Amino acid sequence: MAKFLAELLGCTLPSKGASPMFESKSHSRVGLKSSTKQKTTVCSTLGSEKSLSDCRKESMPQTPPFSAMFDSSGYNRNLYQSAEDSCGGLYYHDNNLLSGSLEALIQHLVPNVDYYPDRTYIFTFLLSSRLFMHPYELMAKVCHLCVEHQRLNDPNSDKNQIRKIAPKILQLLTEWTETFPYDFRDERMMRNLKDLAHRIASGEETYRKNVQQMIQCLIRKLAALSQYEEVLAKISSTSTDRLTVIRTKPQSIQRDIITVCSDPYTLAQQLTHIELERLNYIGPEEFVQAFVQKDPLDNDKSCYSERKKTRNLEAYVEWFNRLSYLVATEICMPVKKKHRARMIEYFIDVARECFNIGNFNSLMAIISGMNMSPVSRLKKTWAKVKTAKFDVLEHQMDPSSNFYNYRTALRGAAQRSLTAHSSREKIVIPFFSLLIKDIYFLNEGCANRLPNGHVNFEKFWELAKQVSEFMTWKQVECPFERDRKILQYLLTVPVFSEDSLYLASYESEGPENHIEKDRWKSLRSSLLGRV
Repeated sequence: MAKFLAELLGCTLPSKGASPMFESKSHSRVGLKSSTKQKTTVCSTLGSEKSLSDCRKESMPQTPPFSAMFDSSGYNRNLYQSAEDSCGGLYYHDNNLLSGSLEALIQHLVPNVDYYPDRTYIFTFLLSSRLFMHPYELMAKVCHLCVEHQRLNDPNSDKNQIRKIAPKILQLLTEWTETFPYDFRDERMMRNLKDLAHRIASGEETYRKNVQQMIQCLIRKLAALSQYEEVLAKISSTSTDRLTVIRTKPQSIQRDIITVCSDPYTLAQQLTHIELERLNYIGPEEFVQAFVQKDPLDNDKSCYSERKKTRNLEAYVEWFNRLSYLVATEICMPVKKKHRARMIEYFIDVARECFNIGNFNSLMAIISGMNMSPVSRLKKTWAKVKTAKFDVLEHQMDPSSNFYNYRTALRGAAQRSLTAHSSREKIVIPFFSLLIKDIYFLNEGCANRLPNGHVNFEKFWELAKQVSEFMTWKQVECPFERDRKILQYLLTVPVFSEDSLYLASYESEGPENHIEKDRWKSLRSSLLGRV
């Protein structure tokens, strides 16, 4: 994971001759507002504020989709204040929760007869709490509070009281399993979940059915994840250098992307299929777990390495790199100059359609592939290309001013998605490496804890805002028809390694100086002599 982050954060920008990974130069910062903080407990609501008595009237909370969790100004942090807190306190300014002790925040997560936590708070705390404790530890604490405080283990407890609290506890568990299902790959999590669910369901047929439905849905999600990971592993294990394939099977050089899919618009649609499928399997917690470090107040734990489960996030970044290398391979592979120029123009049209769709990740990967040094040095080939359309795309994805043009286009696509009349208009696929780096710099730019030891919750509101927006985008279903032949080619066809790309480039258009000549000779000796 450390190597992955080093590559991601130390990469170059997408200029001519760049590698396929990019970097944002400006760092996001979230500072804690200076204010007089109040020590309170809370009764939170979603949307408008309500009185404590209003909260008591609600037997079940409302759970809107992610798009409704955050208002136009950012995110819903308004939490109603009431009596003094007995667990160290939650601190507010203008009704905004800014910080609190970890124990107080945990208690604020747990519902009771008169209270259910705001859904925005649930998502934010479940997302950020893993910076301080394992999810299974949090689940154990939640179970303990539910069982002990609500006397769920007492056979003489008030049945009416249990009927009031049981739907709220079940709703909290449902929120957790639906939004962070990968937490429950841990047997300790699943054991605690089933134990608490059993206590809720005992004696009530309605609750028993709801519990069964929740657990069955969770198991289906985990099974789908395991199947997806098996496919990724199989694809990875069969990857080989395209040069090896060409030398051992010369006829394979006749098969390129245009012979498989002659229509650039169709290819852009199939790329969108891959993007949305891979986005869908990334858990929101992976953005946090990628940057987990030791909690300075936790002296007993040396490292959180076992929590860094970010395989799906890493696989998506690897897909970006593969697509960049595939583009460069398809351009460098043809022997004839006119065929290489035709391939460049083909990918320019694919990239334009990706932009129109809202698929910015594939767009940037294609631009990156065309800007790799083995491609950009093909001056005679580029001289035959009408580059006006490509120049427009490069302008849209220009990294200057912290990708200002791209961020403007992304906001436009996000706004279009909110008011969409068709599934196609809902598609927003961000330039993923930049999204990760925005979150990284947000995490690095502000401490997790304040000097008094309290959790800096203002930081985590902002983190949750960024991740929840991604959650909305990843849930969009691809409206385009799948073409298995094209998808198979994009995912499995061998691509050139960096050395093979340079060799193919020199073979197409000879070296221009002594450095290139020496490299060409070295590559011919090492690569062609090895096959």
